Amino acid sequence: MNDVVAYIQADRDRFVADLKEWLAIPSISGDPAHAEDVRTSARWLADYLRGQGFPTVEVWETPGLPAVFAEWPAEDPQAPTVVVYGHHDVQPVEPLEEWETDPFKPVEKGDRLVGRGASDDKGQVFFHTLGIRAALAASGRQAPPVTVKLLVEGEEESGSVHFAELLRTHRDRLACDAVVISDTTMWAADVPSMCTGMRGLAEAEVTLRGPDGDLHSGSFGGAVPNPLHAMASLLAALHDADGRVAVPGFYDDVVPLSDEERELFARLPFDEAEWLRTAGNSRAAHGEKGYTTLERVWARPTAEINGMWGGHTGPGGKTIVPREAHAKISFRLVAGQDPRTVQEQFRAWVAERTPAGVQAEVRVPGNGVRPCFSPIDSPGVKAARRAMERAFDTEVLFTREGGSGPEADLADILDAPLIFVAVGLDGDRIHAPNEKVEVPLLLKGAETAAYLWEELAAALR
Repeated sequence: MNDVVAYIQADRDRFVADLKEWLAIPSISGDPAHAEDVRTSARWLADYLRGQGFPTVEVWETPGLPAVFAEWPAEDPQAPTVVVYGHHDVQPVEPLEEWETDPFKPVEKGDRLVGRGASDDKGQVFFHTLGIRAALAASGRQAPPVTVKLLVEGEEESGSVHFAELLRTHRDRLACDAVVISDTTMWAADVPSMCTGMRGLAEAEVTLRGPDGDLHSGSFGGAVPNPLHAMASLLAALHDADGRVAVPGFYDDVVPLSDEERELFARLPFDEAEWLRTAGNSRAAHGEKGYTTLERVWARPTAEINGMWGGHTGPGGKTIVPREAHAKISFRLVAGQDPRTVQEQFRAWVAERTPAGVQAEVRVPGNGVRPCFSPIDSPGVKAARRAMERAFDTEVLFTREGGSGPEADLADILDAPLIFVAVGLDGDRIHAPNEKVEVPLLLKGAETAAYLWEELAAALR
């Protein structure tokens, strides 16, 4: 262990300098003007990984933007194989005027490294390169105890549009016993934790149509259906008195929280009053009865009304029965649920509750994002927890995250369990101006990665 720590500390300055060079590339995948920058980022990473000793490094093209693949085989051909997933594309930087420094001229401020992508996700991809070097230096080996494959995507921040097909195309090359995800956060710098799941997403837009045109409310009001009244009634019925989603079948496939998970969640130092302040100064917690705020955010599915409109919304009065009403709905999904199933359940529920004289249309924008889940008692999670506890020298707790990503595709297409190992913080301002990462945490991430391979070599056999 001392050799690992000594190597990481000795290499700290070079590690940060190299990371700064990569962060300076504005690899914004969502902006077509930066498409060549994303390609430059992929080439830079590929060259860097070759220099770190990876015997195989390739840039994998897609119909959009490229990913980087690298492989370092274990000395033992029977050793387990682990894929490490991350992404090298970044979010846009607007509003630019809110940045205190140039987002693509990364700077150190004490222990912080400020720049777009510092935490999400270049910094967290990068700590694996230092970790594998430290592990090899400390052991005297020429190869890691497991076969390590890196897959670093170039379109995560723009929806991973081509990622599932990339996985299918290269499924044989990516065959593995586990997938390590380094694109999440810990609870706090002094409360290390592992994520065990991310919620999925399903969306729908509802349109209710009544008369062919707006009607005079004096002549027709109270005698024909009003689409806005119908929409208000429909949405009011979306939840029952206990805050549960009222769509039949919605909870049928939900994987329930275990007692152990609930106990571990409860041990996190959660300040609900402070959390409410971060939630736009919300005045009260609210949601499904029988669950805590953290359980609601992380492990329970939801239905949210994102927007509702129709009729006259301009200045002054306009006494009409409007011809149509609209609403946008989103569902956050948890382990076991499928977005397409939920969308069809919702479509059937709307049809059942649409009153006579009103026509309903439900449009769904795509197939949604599937949730992912990693049981805390799985061999891989236990091994990663041991590695993280060795690095942080304290107990590691568990969290989940409310956001969505391509992790379910990784698990399903590669048919491998997920393991979340990350050192980002909620305060890193990812997707916002002045994104930063704590360098000491990146070094702890590298130390965790150094221990991870031997732990997984034993756990996954």
